Amino acid sequence: MKCSGFLQLSVHLLVVGSATAIGWAENLHNTDNNNARRQTGGSGCNVETLSAVLPSSAKVERVEYVSAGSSFGEPLTDLMYPIPPTDLPELCAVIISVASSVTSAYRFGIFLPMEWNGRFLTVGNGGFGGGINWLDMGAGVKHGFAVISTDTGHNSTTGDTLWAFDNPEIRTDWGWRALHGSVQLGKTLVSTYYSKPISYSYYSGCSTGGRQGLKEIQISPNSFDGVLVGAPAWYTSHLNTWVCKIASYNWPSNEPKHIDWQLLPPIADEVVRQCDGNDGVTDGIISLPEQCNIDYDAMRCSNGGHAPSDFAASDNCLNEEQIGTLQSLYKGYVTDAGEHVLPGYLPGSESQLYTVLNYSQSSPFGLGYIRNFLLNDPMFEATQYNDSLLQLADEFDPGNATANNYNLSAFRDRGGKVVMYHGSSDGLVPTTAASLYYERAVDGTSGGNVTLMREFFRRLEVPGMQHCGYTSVDAPWAFGGASQASILGNNTYSVPGFTDSAHDILLALVDWVENGAPVDQVIATTWNDPTDSSSGVKRQRPICTYPTTATWDGSGNVDDAASWSCGNNTNSTNQPEVHSAGSRTYMNPLSVMMDVFRAMSILTSQST
Repeated sequence: MKCSGFLQLSVHLLVVGSATAIGWAENLHNTDNNNARRQTGGSGCNVETLSAVLPSSAKVERVEYVSAGSSFGEPLTDLMYPIPPTDLPELCAVIISVASSVTSAYRFGIFLPMEWNGRFLTVGNGGFGGGINWLDMGAGVKHGFAVISTDTGHNSTTGDTLWAFDNPEIRTDWGWRALHGSVQLGKTLVSTYYSKPISYSYYSGCSTGGRQGLKEIQISPNSFDGVLVGAPAWYTSHLNTWVCKIASYNWPSNEPKHIDWQLLPPIADEVVRQCDGNDGVTDGIISLPEQCNIDYDAMRCSNGGHAPSDFAASDNCLNEEQIGTLQSLYKGYVTDAGEHVLPGYLPGSESQLYTVLNYSQSSPFGLGYIRNFLLNDPMFEATQYNDSLLQLADEFDPGNATANNYNLSAFRDRGGKVVMYHGSSDGLVPTTAASLYYERAVDGTSGGNVTLMREFFRRLEVPGMQHCGYTSVDAPWAFGGASQASILGNNTYSVPGFTDSAHDILLALVDWVENGAPVDQVIATTWNDPTDSSSGVKRQRPICTYPTTATWDGSGNVDDAASWSCGNNTNSTNQPEVHSAGSRTYMNPLSVMMDVFRAMSILTSQST
């Protein structure tokens, strides 16, 4: 599959950067742990103790004591997560392999800290990637959690689906079985190692990781006490097929409808110009994207005549066909028969829409899914797409991956809590898809009563945040969500300088589960350099739980969280089928690399 020159450059930079980091991390790992291996790290940090409680289908692959300040991971073999976390606390690291069928197996890793807080944490994965998520495990263990992560039954990068070709058992591992089995065995091993039961069990994941969390509480309500779900790619059968269909909106490139990736930043700037002030504050952030009604006349080429905006008279102006391409993305997946089966992207997402628009055939999250999950046909081309493939995906749901059980009453009734968040500028997994799941869960669990739903399930929409993390508009984006610490470095955790439940959504979830303090908001942070926490705080702002949104007090510093409060104005009214778009933008290469690395390009994220 070909991709644009910009994406090729991004991937090249990622490979070079990863190789450099891998070499450095491996040297650190070897230096620190050669001495550490001579130590026992505690009586339970050995193969014999852990093997004694495993079923015959599982075996201990590796047990290693890790001294404080050291690193642990698989930098030479883990394709999805090659950069290991550093500056770890003293812990015991374990890798378990499990035969899931005659033709499949999965692995999972465990960090067992010497200073344990009694809590168990499972972290999720990204895209189609296979690998143990050591980076998120490192962030979790620094809180004191015993942490696990599975490789989902294969080893691959985020957009690689070749492993799924004609392998239904491995698809099932990715879809749900590897995570579920890892949680069950992981709990047994943690309790055995510490010789006492786990006090509370938590989950944190974004994108595919968000889908994994929703799926697990649907099939096993007892697995977790609290679940943190980010930008969930839950609607596998609809989202991945639509991503393939999107190629028909924008390709081939020689047709008038084509939007080159270089046009996306100025389009985003124009949409921000139009919609930024809807919340009463002109700050470069579209805070109420659902209220953004695009004026397409201001974007349409004026052809030398009177232009309604500078954009319409510029080289970046759009023709009628290109406007139609944008409108198709905002509208969502509408079948040829006129059925609306998936809502579209929100205003503010343009700067990241290259993840679905600008592969020369189709995004691997669409084309790869159809080739290797759905049809077992490596010769399938995006130009062959038709809506019968959506029906096929609904019927077979390869790997049983779609997390579309909307009745969560069993999880609710045992006292479980869910916090779901999604960046409103997500250009991979539409923000509206999370709204759609929440709306259906409200109906399926609480009879349409949002107040009852909020007793155990709360949703946040993060203005200006892209897939799982980061921002192109200087919006506050860091709040302890899955994989966010890794954007800031492989030695970080939580929100640097703000490790408390007011600023870290995972800690806020813990407080809700254990102390009954509902999550009404979390304060998000960004820095002068959005990915360098040492560059000084630029902005902080509360992110409010639906149906409230952050409202400025009219006089305070707009970059100070104290100047904002969670009012009663509704951000989205549970209407996920939005037909609009926007946000200011510049394409940051680091953002692109993180997209490709995590899953998102994707994802989309930092993924519906």
